[in-house]
Amino acid sequence: MDRRSLLKNAGIAGVLATGAAPAVHAQPVVRWRLASSFPKSLDTIYGAAEVFARQVRAMSNGRFEISVHAAGEVMPAFGVVDGVQQGSVEACHTVPYYFFGKDDTFAIGAAIPFGLNSRQMSAWMFEGNGMALMREFYARYGMINLPGGNTGSQMGGWFRQELKSAADVRGLKFRIGGFAGRVIGRMGGVPLNLPGGEIYQALEKGTIDAAEWVGPYDDQKLGFHKVAPYYYYPGWWEGGPQVDFLINRKAWDALPADFKAIATNASGFTHVDMQAKYDARNPAALKQLVAAGAKLRPFPPDLMTEAFKVSSQLYEELSAKNPAWRKVWADYQRFRADQNLWFRFTEATFDRFMQAQKL
Repeated sequence: MDRRSLLKNAGIAGVLATGAAPAVHAQPVVRWRLASSFPKSLDTIYGAAEVFARQVRAMSNGRFEISVHAAGEVMPAFGVVDGVQQGSVEACHTVPYYFFGKDDTFAIGAAIPFGLNSRQMSAWMFEGNGMALMREFYARYGMINLPGGNTGSQMGGWFRQELKSAADVRGLKFRIGGFAGRVIGRMGGVPLNLPGGEIYQALEKGTIDAAEWVGPYDDQKLGFHKVAPYYYYPGWWEGGPQVDFLINRKAWDALPADFKAIATNASGFTHVDMQAKYDARNPAALKQLVAAGAKLRPFPPDLMTEAFKVSSQLYEELSAKNPAWRKVWADYQRFRADQNLWFRFTEATFDRFMQAQKL
């Protein structure tokens, strides 16, 4: 009797008895730990890592599990890259510019002053050379990156005193995230990089004079308006900051191909989901902050002009001495020029018209 007749006539019991059933292979099960740079109270930016983990679990039918740990649970907020490099955790969710102290090039993977907005950043990453260039850079640290969200253009932060001109930056103790502190320092300010959970107390006690975080939705949760009434815009150092999943290269290489595809697609979902949440939630939060006494102010024009000039000088200096920066920046700069030309005739013109209407 041939195998086809056997399967037809013997039934499942007969097949099992003859040993003719196909072999059943155990499905791989992977368990990762992910360290976040953010506190659980920030459900948008911390929550993005949980969104990622849920997507990975669902698409793998529970075979790929990622446990998410808030800042301070398994390592400090600014220790997560070291944790990934050392293999203490397989992945982290963070803003790469926090780690510019290792190399300034980290900042380009997130946001630099007067850089790309969020749509332009995604275009550079997914359709330009951004992903390839940053992966080449992160390889030096034994990591790969997956995009993990974007906040969109941020606010300029909370100040205890009003700013009248660029001169008011001098001596200002300003909590500002990562690389942008280099520009503030050159403008005469005193940049400080504090984790989100420590900012309110520092403002309240007067340890710092000003602080920026993200925007209205997160800032309201952190209560900054209670201790620093002046709320400035725009956050010229974060036109479109990308948050990343940075993953230990050995852990990534050990994944089967389907798990790599699952993680890649889960990160893409998370990337869109985070900004959608910020864009949907920020307007109501801004109205509530103003009703609670926040005083909205644009940065003085001369401050913006000086900041742009100082930033441009800094980029040229870094290009002269840091080959990694020079390579990535050259491509980023070309992409930025083309994007701004395009947006000038489309997005910017449309937005200005719509914002002038009484809707």
